[in-house]
Amino acid sequence: MIIYEIDNSTVYIYNNYSTSDFDSLSLLATLGTATSIVFAVVKPPIAKLSNVIGRGQTYLMTISFYVLGYILMASASTINTYAAGAVFYTVGQSGTNIMTDIVISDITTARWRAFAIGLSFFPFLITPWCSAFIVESVIGGIGWRWGIGMLAILMPFCASFLITTLLYYQTRAKKLGITPRAPKITLYEFCSQIDLGGIILFSGGLALLLLPMTLASSTPSQWKTPWLDALIAVGVVLLIALPFYEKFMAKHPIVPVHYFKNLTIVICLFLITTDSLGFGCSHSYIYPWSVITHNFEPRTATFYIFTNGVMQCFVGIIAGLIMMYTRRYKYLAITGAVIRLIGYGVMLRLRGADNSTAELFVVQLIQGIGSGIMQTTMLVPVQISVPHAQMPQITALLICMSFLGGSIGSCIAGGIYTNTLKPALQYYLGDSASPELVDSIYNSITGTLPAWGTPERTAVNLAYSDVMRSMTYTALGASVPAVFITWFMPNHELPDKNNLVED
Repeated sequence: MIIYEIDNSTVYIYNNYSTSDFDSLSLLATLGTATSIVFAVVKPPIAKLSNVIGRGQTYLMTISFYVLGYILMASASTINTYAAGAVFYTVGQSGTNIMTDIVISDITTARWRAFAIGLSFFPFLITPWCSAFIVESVIGGIGWRWGIGMLAILMPFCASFLITTLLYYQTRAKKLGITPRAPKITLYEFCSQIDLGGIILFSGGLALLLLPMTLASSTPSQWKTPWLDALIAVGVVLLIALPFYEKFMAKHPIVPVHYFKNLTIVICLFLITTDSLGFGCSHSYIYPWSVITHNFEPRTATFYIFTNGVMQCFVGIIAGLIMMYTRRYKYLAITGAVIRLIGYGVMLRLRGADNSTAELFVVQLIQGIGSGIMQTTMLVPVQISVPHAQMPQITALLICMSFLGGSIGSCIAGGIYTNTLKPALQYYLGDSASPELVDSIYNSITGTLPAWGTPERTAVNLAYSDVMRSMTYTALGASVPAVFITWFMPNHELPDKNNLVED
């Protein structure tokens, strides 16, 4: 998990510099939306795949995707090649993430599970602070390409210890007859078990619906471009067809329709989606905003954006302990929803061009507290609501919905950025708003910026902050329903076994 968290807290930053080098910073949200969709939709099939071929083999596959993604991203000469590498990288990252949760859930009871999963992210309490120095050294020295490239060596080396351990004990368990040997299956049966048709409908529908929304403003005719409407229409059709396919045609549905008859599952899926939507919308452009508006150095900006995540991990561990001792989760979730709402309200006041560094960090801390509670209290309730055999599937679905919410948030942020930043820059800069300056600020954080302290730079700061404020209003609106819906969540007692529902 240490190298996973170092990767997680550095590559995210490198994306800002890579897109800037390709003069495509405005596509940062599009890249975020695309990778979030991929991160979300590959979890259910990977979870099902781990039941078919084994945990160790699936881990090995996800690390292979990681390495391929690193190579493509580090060697990319165009934004398109970089985006392709980012897709492979995201498959590896998402697969590793869900496999870690599945393995931990396999070996823990419901009572201890939230604490155990939270504890697995303990390295993240330390790695962002180390990553800030790594990012500063890489950006000022060898460059973002080598920053990504060196992970292609470190990741498989570190993962090899876990993979070999899993493979060893899987083989030993089969020899001892503890686990049955998997029967040989045909390609058709394999595709049926991972629900390939459902995956295509689900992932294709989301991609075709969300990506055009962030691409609209970058096309010459914007929303008048015919193929944008066509893509969105096809996406809607695919998503409408999904529940009918899952109910009447899929033998092993990736999204079983009966899950949506369970109140606990429905509420948790909704809450984690809206929570992640707010985060995705308010954080997609937080790094470039902090660099431009507050003149943060790469190290300080990295500290800033990961303060939320560090606090989230710390509070997640505390929330897991509370759930372990009380065996309950409902009122903890209500507390998290209220803190999250307060955090966004404070963010409207304390995330501007004139706010102090301390005020900016305080907002991140408040948001981390709320998010840490919300994200922790959503996982265990859905897991105990299904038989253990379906636990990987429901875990993948919940995390999938989390990243789906994040992708929708990134999509909204991208739409706000691409449609409002240029007009805001032209408004605040007035006569000094040359097309070259506006385009440079719009597409890159490494381009030519007015000198710090000049009236022109102040105008740029105000324009950028107005755009960020619009994103925050969206996040605030998304967090309001959670305060009310959490009251309707069933408050099951967490048992000293894997699930409430037996196989």
